Amino acid sequence: MYILSGFADEISPDLDQQLATLQTLEIRYLELRGVWGKNVLALDDAELRTIASVLDASGIRVSAIGSPIGKIDITAPFEPHLVDFQRTLQIAELLQAPYIRIFSFFVPAGEAEQYRGQVMERMHALVEAAQGHSVVLLHENESHIYGDIPERCLDLHQTIASSQLRATFDPANFVMNDIAPYTHAYPLLADWVEYLHIKDGIMAEKRVVPAGEGDGQIRELIAALTERGFDGFASLEPHLASAGAFSGFSGPQLFTRAVEAFRSVLTAVGVKEGK
Repeated sequence: MYILSGFADEISPDLDQQLATLQTLEIRYLELRGVWGKNVLALDDAELRTIASVLDASGIRVSAIGSPIGKIDITAPFEPHLVDFQRTLQIAELLQAPYIRIFSFFVPAGEAEQYRGQVMERMHALVEAAQGHSVVLLHENESHIYGDIPERCLDLHQTIASSQLRATFDPANFVMNDIAPYTHAYPLLADWVEYLHIKDGIMAEKRVVPAGEGDGQIRELIAALTERGFDGFASLEPHLASAGAFSGFSGPQLFTRAVEAFRSVLTAVGVKEGK
């Protein structure tokens, strides 16, 4: 079962427009990364209470907190970042989000193995801080972090070995690193995949495209996950108008195109969408 969600800040910075577009598309969840031009970690308690109230009234819930945790240089001080993570846990609890998206720290090019010990220490610390909270951390494969290739993602999950750390599988991010998502990455990470980020990419051009229009092998991925009995969120992160290190943008029309493309993939594979 694939329950659609999405990075609603790709639709608009305005919460009302985010929710109106999701309602039109009959999507009942969002992945909260930003609203009103603010990153989720910059929102104060009053703003979060407003978001919670508006979401409740709209019938839309939060599938995950799209946090920037772990998206700092491995050499940057960790303690302030751990404080930010404690705040992220509070936000997830307030908004009743079952997941928090995290990363495994930017490492110097070609030197990932030299920083492995520090990465693992920090990832252990994040998982330990999450203990006692009813939330699962989702590591996303992202360019230039320790876990940007499947072998190091596998290393993370095997080393941390916690049911509270699972994987967000992003096909386009693997494509941007010249990695075939289904034939190369998925066989290594299948046991840890619990959440999907839906965007595709053309490897030769390093360009993001809607699902099924690039080299992301998304049809094969969906078919394989379905065979394994996947039951979880597929979160649209289209990046069709712009893509940056910390966010992207599509606008309502391109976001709608991305949703329609992914629904076409589900139909082609013979999968029914969950609600």
